[in-house]
Amino acid sequence: MLLPHKKFRITILVLLVTLPMLWVFTGFKNEVIREIPKDKKWSERMALSIMMRNPSPLQLDFRETPKWEYTQGLVLKSIEKLSNVTKDKSYQQYVEKYADEMIDAKGEIATYNITDFNIDRINPGRILFKVYNETKEEKYKIAIETLREQLKWQPRTKEGGFWHKLRYPWQMWLDGLYMGSPFYAEYAKINNETEAFDDIAKQFILIEKYTRDEKTGLLYHGWDESHLQDWSNDKTGKSLNFWGRAMGWYAMALVDVLDYFPADHPQRAELITILNRTIEAVEKYQDSESGVWYQVLDQGDKKGNYLEASGSCMFVYAIAKGVNKGYLDKKYIKVAEKGYEGVLNEFVEVNEDNGEVHIHNVCAVAGLGGDGNRSGTYEYYVNEPKRSNDPKATGPFIQASLELNK
Repeated sequence: MLLPHKKFRITILVLLVTLPMLWVFTGFKNEVIREIPKDKKWSERMALSIMMRNPSPLQLDFRETPKWEYTQGLVLKSIEKLSNVTKDKSYQQYVEKYADEMIDAKGEIATYNITDFNIDRINPGRILFKVYNETKEEKYKIAIETLREQLKWQPRTKEGGFWHKLRYPWQMWLDGLYMGSPFYAEYAKINNETEAFDDIAKQFILIEKYTRDEKTGLLYHGWDESHLQDWSNDKTGKSLNFWGRAMGWYAMALVDVLDYFPADHPQRAELITILNRTIEAVEKYQDSESGVWYQVLDQGDKKGNYLEASGSCMFVYAIAKGVNKGYLDKKYIKVAEKGYEGVLNEFVEVNEDNGEVHIHNVCAVAGLGGDGNRSGTYEYYVNEPKRSNDPKATGPFIQASLELNK
């Protein structure tokens, strides 16, 4: 038998190595998106831009290695909602690709460790309900049950509020309400866990009780029950500032959880009241000129503060959905429309050559305590890095666009 020429053998070897990578990084039809049609709605233009920049969903959030993370969950849930509206199956295929790659045949989730009790890791599970419903693959059901199991054992404050993470003892953060509660509520509805809705309502009520500022109506980023953290007030346990995105997470969590809350649940009305209180406060700090919101909500005139995209998109989404669902007075639609116009004017840029949509001025990350000097001071929030096309803005932008299209 004659062996192929050495150069030919090398070519074959290269193809065998690279073809699987091309499958991962160029999508499911082995096609690269090269141009975004400018006649499509903003929701699709942003989703297609995300897919252009990240042909594989494993690349989301600027990743070089896969991770089970809340940011991927946020973007993919947004794209799932877009698929539901447009009926374009390619969007849901993009979502399913992430689930399929991250969850093995045994239902084990790559990079996930239940004993971290990190509530951020619950959020990606939201995409699994539809994936399981459509594929009926047992591995997705197992993964869903694993995430539910985490919530059963999630450490809690003395009154039953979920800790943000095991390594953040006695702390509730506004972010955590979005990370855990919508998944918890959808699971409860599907599995008829009626008693779970009492627990879900408790999470919102407790964190509002301990973070709300009576003077402004705004909510502080976090609360430390022990009052021992460097970032917490010695007397109240509250953190020091009103971070825009933290309140954005909370507002989005409220409108999403209400999708699943039983109409006759005694605390449903209380959650709607909390939503109204929250949006009433948020409206007061909408920048009158631009229509969007500042990184530190109540200090727009202070040096270093800046108009921030992710929190602004979150507020627009929550307000528009709240009006569409009848939770908020119709007058608030003007607030959402002004905010959306501001997002387009202040943050959104479109490449003239290929129609790719970018969103700028996104706070990359902010937290409290833990690694690094995350002090919760004004200087801390305004000096955290900013970046473009961060999923914490692109996902809410898609959802805000969908709501305003209604």
